[in-house]
Amino acid sequence: MSKKPIVIRGAGIAGLWQALVLSRRGHDVMLIERSAKPFDQSCSAVAGAMLAPFCEEESSDALIRQLGLRSIALWREIYPELNCNGSLVVTAPRDRRELDRFARLTQGHNQLSGEELGALEPDLADRFAAALYYPDEAHLEPQAALGFLLRMVRDAGVEVRLDTADVPKSYARLIDCRGLGARDNLSGLRGVRGERAIIRSDDVELSRPVRLLHPRFPIYVVPWPDQLFMVGATALESEATSGVSVRSALELLSTAYALHPAFGEAEIIDVDVGLRPAFSDNHPRIVVKGDDIYVNGLYRHGFILAPVLAEMVAEHIADGTEHPEIFVADCRER
Repeated sequence: MSKKPIVIRGAGIAGLWQALVLSRRGHDVMLIERSAKPFDQSCSAVAGAMLAPFCEEESSDALIRQLGLRSIALWREIYPELNCNGSLVVTAPRDRRELDRFARLTQGHNQLSGEELGALEPDLADRFAAALYYPDEAHLEPQAALGFLLRMVRDAGVEVRLDTADVPKSYARLIDCRGLGARDNLSGLRGVRGERAIIRSDDVELSRPVRLLHPRFPIYVVPWPDQLFMVGATALESEATSGVSVRSALELLSTAYALHPAFGEAEIIDVDVGLRPAFSDNHPRIVVKGDDIYVNGLYRHGFILAPVLAEMVAEHIADGTEHPEIFVADCRER
């Protein structure tokens, strides 16, 4: 191995996985991050962190499903707090067509009756007539997972430099995982807004993420430890970094109330937004420019794609392997 380090810019979910995989393969690695506090400026910290490759196929394609399944296997290998209880999709009876459409566009699910749903999630008993259950999906709490990865990276011998954007003059490779911070170097990169609310309720028990379909405002609710729940909306085509509007907050919380009325008495812990980096096709890209490699465009799939993209970069450095649908020499449209 070269004595010059591989330098990774950006210590979000993509950069952390790059650092972990490369260090475990014997490379000297340096991870640099501009924020003084870990994850302070990273969209990873406000992610939903659902590992849902089957559900994501409703609005993406088979590539995301295939890559996501490999990533779940990689998460299983290292992260003991991964929740592997699957996920659920439900809808109000008047919107049953939405559930049927979702079922047609995805695979990997079991169709449940209302009684079967109640057996799986007792707090949803008698609330929905049918559901889709995806047993092979998983979820995690993002801040805990990011902290775990940072400790793993440091334990693996990676030099972590916070509060700096300075790249050493000499390095073996530069791997850029800065998301929107790299848009001056990557044409076609855009920001996609995601909104979420964190609430606490002692009156609701869920064991897995639940997506509530709605023709206008679908949401997902993800259970976290300590009776916390993350309520998130799907992607919004906006780069606004302002806080969540009153209307958006009302829609998030009222739809959570529609999932379970006990959420009406929940405590609001936080409401915030994040901008996810994406290309026009919403596919991730590994862009090779000489000795520099850009890993970007993970869209809303950061936690589900970061592990497998790190594996791809490591294999490319080792023997030049390139996945034809992920690697590009520049950011031209495929």
